[in-house]
Amino acid sequence: MKITEILKNKRAALSFEVFPPKTGDAFEGVVAAVDEIAALKPDFMSVTYGAGGGTSAYSAAIAEHMKNDLGVTPVAHLSCISSDRADVREKLLRLKSAGIENILALRGDLPKDFAGNLDYAYASQLVAEIKAFGCFCIGGACYPEGHPESRTLFSDIDNLKKKVDAGCDFLTSQMFFDNDAFYSFMSKVREAGIYVPVVAGIMPVTNGRQIKRMMALSGCTLPARFRRIIDRFGDDPAAMTQAGVAYATEQIIDLYANGVKAVHVYSMNKPAVAAAIRANLENIV
Repeated sequence: MKITEILKNKRAALSFEVFPPKTGDAFEGVVAAVDEIAALKPDFMSVTYGAGGGTSAYSAAIAEHMKNDLGVTPVAHLSCISSDRADVREKLLRLKSAGIENILALRGDLPKDFAGNLDYAYASQLVAEIKAFGCFCIGGACYPEGHPESRTLFSDIDNLKKKVDAGCDFLTSQMFFDNDAFYSFMSKVREAGIYVPVVAGIMPVTNGRQIKRMMALSGCTLPARFRRIIDRFGDDPAAMTQAGVAYATEQIIDLYANGVKAVHVYSMNKPAVAAAIRANLENIV
């Protein structure tokens, strides 16, 4: 089923993201985690592509496993920064032949020491390519506090409009920890003429030491209230996991209460974290 159809029919949708293994010997362990998360019956699951596309074969295999073996609607990530058009077309043909209907189109991060030519410099170019190929429901990424490479949030929204005009059917946000920032962003994108569904991305923080790197990559900020949680519990893994799940749950409930119809949880291949979030929302979704 296409994501736009799922979102149209749901009062409150919940989905999870997983990432593929870096090496083949870790594949079975990742599949086991995917199976546990799928058992929570999310509305859909996405599988990331990996930096530079190095894990793209594993990504496609996991997406196919979700659809064919687990009965879960998959969203396959596809990044383009290190791909040429022939490579992208080959991947699109594989996904189409597997019956996968949803793609999250991303520019991606430039691989270290990359010295090749770029057929795609922007995600909007990949979106247009997928749109011309046909048959896919196309998602794109958005940044409630602005992309780290953008000069301003408004210039980032201008670029987001280009991506939507190129053919994006829905958007999924980067993680954020301040719901007010997301609500402000939504007002701005609607004012800019962007009316496609926007799925709110939430990251349950379970490791205080990793959050600074995540912030640098995503461009998001931490509210003072959450900083205090990390300062207090960041060195205690069990306590940080419990506090991170509680904070994420509170965010999600507030989002649903304020009319947001879909939340995507960056579950980091952690079935216990995904299960805790799902249990906290048992009577809501």
